[in-house]
Amino acid sequence: MTMAIKTDNWKDFTVKNIFPTIVKPNVYHAKEIAEDQKGIPYVVRTKYNNGIKCLAKKPNKGKVNPANVISFGAENATFFFQPSEWISGRDMYYVDTSGIDKYACLFLVSCFQTITSKYPYNYGLFPELLKQEHIKLPVDKLGKPDWIFMSQYMHGIETKVYKSLNDLLRINTKTHLCDDTDWDEYVVGDLFEKLNLHKKKAFRKAFDISLEKSEEFSLPLINAKNDNNGIMYYGREADFESAEMTLDIVCDGAASAGNVFAQPQKTGVLYNAYLIKPKYVISKYALFYLASVMHAAVKKNFSYDDKAVWDKVKKIKVKLPTLNNNPDWKYMDNYMKSIEMTMHNKAEALSLAAGRNLFHLDEDNS
Repeated sequence: MTMAIKTDNWKDFTVKNIFPTIVKPNVYHAKEIAEDQKGIPYVVRTKYNNGIKCLAKKPNKGKVNPANVISFGAENATFFFQPSEWISGRDMYYVDTSGIDKYACLFLVSCFQTITSKYPYNYGLFPELLKQEHIKLPVDKLGKPDWIFMSQYMHGIETKVYKSLNDLLRINTKTHLCDDTDWDEYVVGDLFEKLNLHKKKAFRKAFDISLEKSEEFSLPLINAKNDNNGIMYYGREADFESAEMTLDIVCDGAASAGNVFAQPQKTGVLYNAYLIKPKYVISKYALFYLASVMHAAVKKNFSYDDKAVWDKVKKIKVKLPTLNNNPDWKYMDNYMKSIEMTMHNKAEALSLAAGRNLFHLDEDNS
């Protein structure tokens, strides 16, 4: 059940009339950034992770951007609420929402997001364009934006979402623990072969890859990555060699060295990772099983100073269920299917109990 809002009585506002100040902050290029886990957010033009690329050391010189404002990138037009001080990369801006609490700002983010489809990557949403845009907002008895309603609405959603997340965290996965007493050890190099995939032409990062998946840039490209299933960029299929049903081994990176991800779909390679392919024909579920086993075996053995290169990884031994002196692929397939089904059923039951807490506007506000 979605938490829909009736927008019939909302009023249309020109952005400049309610937010006359849109700021272009100081630009910090990636080479100037020193990562610091106790630092402040470094916000760039991405649609993910609230726009945050990393946490960075607070600059000694230059201004930082204020807290409690709404950021957006001109070239991807994604709006995010920034609750703390932050610094930004190129072509970032923020809407001065001072005087409005965080919950009303979160409501506004969803309202602003309804206009982003008009601004593709090659047609940037710059401040003067945003000021001319119109958004519909709930109004009070005086016909002014009803900040109290917006704040209360989002506060209610936050409360319900936290409850749903806490319920999800209570899902018990221990019932899926395996007894590996009778399993056999296998040498990784006997199970997999390393693929040497290449770019098909001269590589120009600014033009040949994209942070976002699109119809043109549809091929996942792996690199030294700690999240997003190891996928850092997307490329054109015509520009990169690719393979399916592989494991992605991250060989480099301070936090990501030794990560292993399953890539059942077509995937290409950039720099600090490589793909290995099973020497057996297996299902995608068995591939997921292998990814889990391999990650546990590889991650603990490598670091930034000791890279997970294939010559070392292929000598590692992993324990697998066995049938007739061969890996029991059917067992692995069924095991992962059972986990998927169990988690799906439990999550669905919790979702039905708590309600789907999504912010949804009627079509006339799109």
